[in-house]
Amino acid sequence: MFSSVKPHENQQYSALKKECQQKKVLFEDPLFPAHDDSLFYKSQRLQGVQWKRPKEICEDPRLFVDGISSHDLHQGQVGNCWFVAACSSLASRESLWQKVIPDWKGQEWNPEKPENYTGIFHFNFWRFGEWVDVVIDDRLPTIHNSLIYCHSNAPNEMWCALLEKAYAKLAGCYEALDGGNTADALVDFTGGVSEDYELSEGDLVADEAKRNAFFERVLKVHNRGGLISCSIKATSAADMESRLACGLVKGHAYAVTDVRKVRLGQGLLAFFKSEKLDMIRMRNPWGEKEWNGAWSDSSEEWQKVSKSEREKLGVTVEDDGEFWMTFEDFCKYYTDIIMCRLINTSYLSVHKTWEEAVLRGSWTKSEDPLRNRSGGCVNHKNTFLQNPQYVFDVKKVEDEVMICLQQKSKKTNRKEGKGENLAIGFDIHRVELNRRYRMHTIQVKVASSIYINSRSVFLKTDLKEGRYVIIPTTFDPGNTGEFLLRVFTDVPSECRELTLDEPPHTCWTGICGYPQLVSQVHVISASGLKEQDSQGGADPYVIISCEGTSVRSPVVKNNLTPTFDVKGIFYRKKPGEPICVQIWNQNVIKDEFMGQVLLPGDPNDLQPQHSLQLQDKSSKKTNTFPGHVVLKLTTSNILTNI
Repeated sequence: MFSSVKPHENQQYSALKKECQQKKVLFEDPLFPAHDDSLFYKSQRLQGVQWKRPKEICEDPRLFVDGISSHDLHQGQVGNCWFVAACSSLASRESLWQKVIPDWKGQEWNPEKPENYTGIFHFNFWRFGEWVDVVIDDRLPTIHNSLIYCHSNAPNEMWCALLEKAYAKLAGCYEALDGGNTADALVDFTGGVSEDYELSEGDLVADEAKRNAFFERVLKVHNRGGLISCSIKATSAADMESRLACGLVKGHAYAVTDVRKVRLGQGLLAFFKSEKLDMIRMRNPWGEKEWNGAWSDSSEEWQKVSKSEREKLGVTVEDDGEFWMTFEDFCKYYTDIIMCRLINTSYLSVHKTWEEAVLRGSWTKSEDPLRNRSGGCVNHKNTFLQNPQYVFDVKKVEDEVMICLQQKSKKTNRKEGKGENLAIGFDIHRVELNRRYRMHTIQVKVASSIYINSRSVFLKTDLKEGRYVIIPTTFDPGNTGEFLLRVFTDVPSECRELTLDEPPHTCWTGICGYPQLVSQVHVISASGLKEQDSQGGADPYVIISCEGTSVRSPVVKNNLTPTFDVKGIFYRKKPGEPICVQIWNQNVIKDEFMGQVLLPGDPNDLQPQHSLQLQDKSSKKTNTFPGHVVLKLTTSNILTNI
C-alpha cells in the first residue's frame, strides 16, 4: 500500500529536517507561508490572526496525549466538519493513522532530546493514484493564543491541527476545506474506494429484510477496516446545521466509530439467548450535541444490557459527542451514508482479495471525430463514442465487479480558489468476445453509474462471463480533464484502453493484405438441438470462426434450446471466404459436433436477423442436422462502422 511515497512539490522531509538541524534553525515552509494567502482565497478575513508554534501556544506540546482517539477532535472556525469526521474515523483505526502520520514516534516532541525538534512535520495522503508526502512547518493560526481551526480536547495535543494544516496545504489554503466531501477525505486517508448510499431511497425503515441485509453490508465494511461517515441532508440554507428535536444536526458530517450486534440480557442468560440488537455508534465533530432518543447515553434501554457488555462498548454518559443508536433509528433519521472500503489486493489475506487494474486517462478535445475524447454522456449520441474506451474481461460464470472513476481535482491556486468538479460518470457495454478496437456503434448497455459533480463515482455490479467496455465520460461534451479508472474483479480482468479505431497498417500489409470488410456476428439462440446424453439433454456452446480466428462462447448447461447471446467481430481480408458458426456439445472426453451454418457476410445483405437450419460439415446442403440457430449478421466495407 505504501511501497512508494512521492514527495509533494519535491520537498524531501528528511533532507529539510537535516538541513535545519545543521543550521540550528526552525523550519519555515516557503510553499505554505504564515500568511493570509494560506488561510483564504476569497472570503472574509479573520482579524487578529497570529501564527504561532506549539511551544508558544501551550506548555509541553505533544503530537499525542494518552494515545489517539476519535474523541480528540473538535471543529474550528472553518466549515470542515466533513474533514473532522473523516479524522475521527481515521483515529479509530491504528493501522491507517500510522500510515497517514508516518514515523509518529520520530515526529513526537522529545524533552530529553530538544535538538531533534526543528519545527517540521510530514503526513501522507493518497491523491489520484499515488501516495504523496506533504511537509509543513508547525506555525499554526491562532487568535488570542487559541487555535482557530481543528483542535484537540487536550490543549497540548497537536496531531489534528498539524494534519489539518498539511491537508490545507494540499488543497491550497484553509478556506478551500470549507464545505468539502467526507468521501474524498476518507479516500485520501486510505487509498480505498468510497460508496455513497442514500438511506432515504432504500425503503430500509419499512423493509426489515432489506435493512438487515444492509446492516450486514455496513458491518462487513467496518470489520474489514473500512471508514464510514453519515449525515442528514439539509434541504435549504436555513436547514444547514439546524438541530432536530432528537438532538441530531442537519447538513453535518458524523463519523461512524463502531458497528456491532449487541447482546441483550444479563449474566449467563445473555449467552443462551439469541436476541441481539443491530447497533451503530457515531460521533459529532463538534464534540457535543448528541442523539437523545432510545439508547442514548443515559437512556433506560441500557439496563437491558449487562454491565460487562456496556463496559466493552465504552458507554459513557458524558456529552462528548459520541452516542449509540439502533440501526433502525439510524435508517429513520439519517439520509446518507458513505462507506470507504479498503480494497484488499494481498494474496496473504484471510479476507476476500481483489484483482485491481489502475488506468489513467483524460478527456481531450479535437476537431477530428476519431481523435476527439470529450464526447459527453450517452444523451449526446453523435459524440458519446468519442470518449475514452476501456475493455475488460469477466472470466467467471458471474463475477462481482467494482469500478471507481475519479477525476483529478482542478489545481487550486490562491487567486482562483477551489476548481469546480465536472459532472462525471460511466457506462458499461457488453461487446464481442474478441473486440480489440474501439466501438463505433453503441452496443448493449449492462450497467451505468450515476452522473454527479463529485470527485469520484463508484459502482458495484454483477456481470456475466464475457467482454465489456467501460466508457468514462463527462456529462456535457467538450469538457476536459484527467481521470483515474480503477477496476476490481475476482480474477484478473486484463483491463486496457482501446486506442485504435481499426487494424493498423504495418510493413506486412502489402504482402498479407489489409481487411476489406468488417463483420459482426451475434449468435442469439438455438432450438431443436439433438439430445446428446442418456438424460436427454446437452451442454452446447458456439464457435464463430473466420479466416483462421475464432471465438468460443461459454457452455450452456443441460439445454436443447440455449440462449447464447454471444458476439464476434472479424476484419476480413478475403470477402469470398464465409464465416462459420458451429455448435458443439461439451463432453468429458471428447466434444461432439452438433451442426454448423456458413455465412457469406455480404455487405449488401440488409436482412438483420436469420434463422438457419444446422448443416453437416460437408458441402452438401442436403446433409442437415436437427436444430436451428438464430443470429444477426452486420457487414460493412467501412472498418469504423461497427
